[in-house]
Amino acid sequence: MDMRPIAYIRSDFSGKFGIPRQSGLVEELTAAVVFEPAYRDVSACRGLEGFSHIWLIWEFSQARGKEWSPTVRPPRLGGNKRVGVFATRSPFRPNPIGLSCVRLLAVSQDSALGPVLDVAGADLLDGTPIYDIKPYLPYADCKPEAAGGFAAAPKEADLEVDCPPELLEALPEEKRPALLAVLAQDPRPQYQDDPSRVYGMTFAGLEVKFQVDGKRLTITQIGSPPAGR
Repeated sequence: MDMRPIAYIRSDFSGKFGIPRQSGLVEELTAAVVFEPAYRDVSACRGLEGFSHIWLIWEFSQARGKEWSPTVRPPRLGGNKRVGVFATRSPFRPNPIGLSCVRLLAVSQDSALGPVLDVAGADLLDGTPIYDIKPYLPYADCKPEAAGGFAAAPKEADLEVDCPPELLEALPEEKRPALLAVLAQDPRPQYQDDPSRVYGMTFAGLEVKFQVDGKRLTITQIGSPPAGR
């Protein structure tokens, strides 16, 4: 089957660490879907503005070519219990396809890029290839009675984030709520709980370092990443 990306996403995550584990968990996160030249026809998006949410069908591009396993250890179960890969959203699957429901903020028109989809709540790495876009239909896609297995409810954003104001000033003001919301979700692997460990992630082109002690996350640095990263 001949499939090719129709678009790529532009997001604030240049590395996997810190990306929310599911779409919609951090509504403050914004991103843009930029179409490939062959698909920059505004008529292809006609009527899309009438939908509040859309489905993005994309590729776990960093898992491309890697071996898949019939069982995986999902973070939701602490990373120490195996379940079938088809009972998870692990990137290491026979075909590394991802599915995300995001809120459509706007369908804008760029003089150079053509139609651009501004979205919120995306859980995608910057540069992720997108293979299709479909409208979210509440009557068909929303099943309130559905069972959620071992992930029946989202993990609560239960960390209190402490950041000195002078550090936060390094980040553009419109990006600050998203960063704080991402960190409140606790991006650490769930089996790690060392208060002395310093974690680092890249966000909006900056390196963010932090430590976690109990339920308090303290940001210790926000600055330019080291050369070469």
